[in-house]
Amino acid sequence: MGSYKIAVLGGDGIGPEVTAEGVRALDAIGKQFGHTFQYTEDHVGGAAIDAYGTALRPETMEMAKASDAVLWGAVGGPKWDDPRAAVRPEQGLLAIRAGLGLWANLRPSKVDAALVGNSTLKSDVLQGVDIMIIRELTGGIYFGKPQERRTVDGQRAAVDTMYYTESEIARMAHLGFQLARARRSKVTSVDKANVLESSRLWREVVAEVRPEYPDVEFENVLVDAMAMHLIRRPATFDVVIAENMFGDILTDEASMLSGSLGMSPSASLGSLRPDGTGLGMYEPIHGSAPDIAGKGIANPVGMLRCTAMLLRHSLGLEAEAQALEAAVTKAIEDGLRTADIANPGEEVLSTREMAEGILERLS
Repeated sequence: MGSYKIAVLGGDGIGPEVTAEGVRALDAIGKQFGHTFQYTEDHVGGAAIDAYGTALRPETMEMAKASDAVLWGAVGGPKWDDPRAAVRPEQGLLAIRAGLGLWANLRPSKVDAALVGNSTLKSDVLQGVDIMIIRELTGGIYFGKPQERRTVDGQRAAVDTMYYTESEIARMAHLGFQLARARRSKVTSVDKANVLESSRLWREVVAEVRPEYPDVEFENVLVDAMAMHLIRRPATFDVVIAENMFGDILTDEASMLSGSLGMSPSASLGSLRPDGTGLGMYEPIHGSAPDIAGKGIANPVGMLRCTAMLLRHSLGLEAEAQALEAAVTKAIEDGLRTADIANPGEEVLSTREMAEGILERLS
């Protein structure tokens, strides 16, 4: 039986609401399996700007580093949505990823059989969809320098730099191939090598890593083609690796295969221990959803699936992770629905009611 330290950073909008359900899920797992979870909390994002004048305090970073894992809600909202502002909520998210060395974002996209009808795609296209997209997190155009505005010949201009080193690319390739071996043994590498020099380096380095995994099927796909294939034939993909911006866009597209952003989790990981676990940050991909904040109607499924990933990837508690995932699946099969996944005439549950229904199925 273990004792674990979890940093809980709810953030803005619906972030604190769904994060509270993640904590309740951990407590339920602890009670059932005999574990103890200790929590530390702080403001991040817009809430931290209001409280401290910064999106992420150094003290919060140290708190996260001293934890076994981080539960992250969401940041941002109209209150702080001035592109000219010197301090923005999203800076807190980028800073904690960089500060904790979290260079890979795992975003599974699996279609629940009971919700096939919720997607805008035809049901036969969605049969068997189970994709793991790995997005590079700490390089690329979001971090490259220079990143600035300029005045050129009396006109406003702006520049962003897409920058990668071969080591950053190689570790992404190794992780993709390793995860594929535990799944369906296929890796798809996404780039824009017909245009971008950084993508040509990406493709070259991935090709150098590939011979170490002769048992894994492999393909290169251009990012624009990948955007099309995710809609036309999503079931043909297993593990997908992509640089930061491409991965950011494609993972949001893939999340809609399930019919709602509220269903999808993510895990941000860095260097792993020999047993395959390590400090990670776990964040549902739905964002702060300010339009429904405070109404108690947010879907907690994405956060509860994040909690299962936390149990698996940071704590090494596979049985516990599977138990929570099975409870989520059972609740959905039994017809439990929040507003975002409910069909006309179906009973709509609140955030708390949906979470309670899932946790009741843990046993």
